[in-house]
Amino acid sequence: MKNTMKSRLLLLAVLLVIICASCQPKKKTEPEKEAVTGATYTNPLRERGAEPWAVFYEGKYYYTQGSESRIMLWETSDITNLNDSLRKPVWIPTDPSNSHHLWAPEMHRINNKWYIYFAADDGNMDNHQIYVIENEADIPTEGKFVMKGRIPTDKDNNWAIHASTFEHNGQRYMIWCGWQKRRIDSETQCIYIASMENPWTLSSDRVLISKPEYEWECQWVNPDGSKTAYPIHVNEAPHFFQPKNKDKVCIFYSASGSWTPYYCVGLLTADANANLLDPASWKKHPTPVFQQEPENEVFGPAAVLSSLHRMERNVICFIMPVRYRMMLRVQWTHVLPVYKK
Repeated sequence: MKNTMKSRLLLLAVLLVIICASCQPKKKTEPEKEAVTGATYTNPLRERGAEPWAVFYEGKYYYTQGSESRIMLWETSDITNLNDSLRKPVWIPTDPSNSHHLWAPEMHRINNKWYIYFAADDGNMDNHQIYVIENEADIPTEGKFVMKGRIPTDKDNNWAIHASTFEHNGQRYMIWCGWQKRRIDSETQCIYIASMENPWTLSSDRVLISKPEYEWECQWVNPDGSKTAYPIHVNEAPHFFQPKNKDKVCIFYSASGSWTPYYCVGLLTADANANLLDPASWKKHPTPVFQQEPENEVFGPAAVLSSLHRMERNVICFIMPVRYRMMLRVQWTHVLPVYKK
């Protein structure tokens, strides 16, 4: 029965990966490592840490994840063997205003430079803001990252986390999770988009493109009744993908509380030629594209994290609530999947 459930978990992972491909990339228990039949790697890749991100560049994989006080970068030619890879701190903050809770670092290569976007605060998580650092070296584990600054997302400096960036039709955009207003007795986390003048400056006002509205986006109470001190409704961790024929722009995001088994993955889509700064351009899928399956002990799958391009295959990493990463490789497809059990 245990093997059957593990097989079902892997099949669910495949389902998420193929859906990703159709829209092209606190610790509780320690999971048992499971060798994948017919493959050359073992899941999970790492058993600890949250908010992983990875890119493939010039024959090497570069991996990072959230941390309390620094940004670490792993360099390896084998993404399945992170434990034996080069591991280097590339950013240790010295400014007290951004030295704590360094969440969701994302590294992007833009205009032949490396940029890492991350959220940080002064020790009070209500003060989270988005920052970006830059490295001019060709290899991100070489050279030096320097602070480009905080990216103000609105005139009131509202809480902002989970920044990601992409270019579409010649224009660069930033997407992120933020508050409409500072929380008092409840909290609502929304998805925003803005155009960018350069990799560290927004060129438009923020535009709200998603807020929690469906029941599956608003879960904050656990089945046993445990809950946060006040209601928290969540849309967070947005990531851009596009299908091979580039007819759509897709954003996957996480919904509901990550501390619950109801944490799931939602999907926003817009036509490729639409005005991405117009909220009306975005359509929300009415149901999660990936969610819990209690009968098979699958709970709280988190957001799509990244796709690593290598030859004709893609490596998709994702995280479960026990905070470990799994990885699968699949052929590209443009249609929603029908998979065999």
